[in-house]
Amino acid sequence: MGGERRNHWEEVYRGKESTAVSWYQEYPETSLQLIQRSGVAKEDALIDIGGGASLLVDNLLQRDFSHVAVLDISAAALECARARLCGRADMVEWYVADVTAFEPPHRYVLWHDRAVFHFLTANEDRQCYLDVLEKTLQAGGWLILATFALDGPERCSGLPVERYDVTKMRATLGERFVFVESREEHHTTPAGGEQKFTYGLFRYQP
Repeated sequence: MGGERRNHWEEVYRGKESTAVSWYQEYPETSLQLIQRSGVAKEDALIDIGGGASLLVDNLLQRDFSHVAVLDISAAALECARARLCGRADMVEWYVADVTAFEPPHRYVLWHDRAVFHFLTANEDRQCYLDVLEKTLQAGGWLILATFALDGPERCSGLPVERYDVTKMRATLGERFVFVESREEHHTTPAGGEQKFTYGLFRYQP
C-alpha cells in the first residue's frame, strides 16, 4: 500500500505545478495562527507532515524558527520546496517517507498536518499514523491536525477521504491528546473551488 501511495503522489507532483494543486495556499494563515497559539519557541523542533511544496516552511523560516522539518511521501514535492528555498533549504530537515512508517530521528515539540490524515481511510493506516505520532511528539508537545470537514469534499486528487469534525477528531486521537482549540477554514483552490477544513489544536499528555 505504501508503494502505491508513493507512486500516486509522485505522479500528482510531477504532473502539475505546485501552485496548481488543490491544496495550494499562498499564505497558510490558519496554520500559522495555531502555531503561534501553541506558544512554541523559535528554537523548538517542529515537523510539517505532508509539507510537500507547501509554503509553511518558508513562513516559519521567515519568522526565525530554526529547527524545522518537512516530511512528504513525494520526493518531487520536496525537490520543489528545496529549489524554491535555495540556500535556506540547508536550514531544514527533509524526509521522504510514508508517515505511517516514519522512524523519527528525535522528538519534536510540534507536529503539523494539513490534509494527510484524512487520506488514511483504513483503520490500520490510521493506527500506524497514531503510533508514529506518539513516537515522534515529546510529552507536552503540540499537535495541529487539519482535515476536510464533515461537509467538505468526499474525494481529493482521485482518492477517497475520511472527513472529520472536532468531536470525531477527539474520539480518533484518544484521551492522551487534550483538545485546546478548533478552527474552521474555507479554502479556495487555485481552480476557484471551495474546500471546507476542520483544524484542531491538541496538547499531547501521555
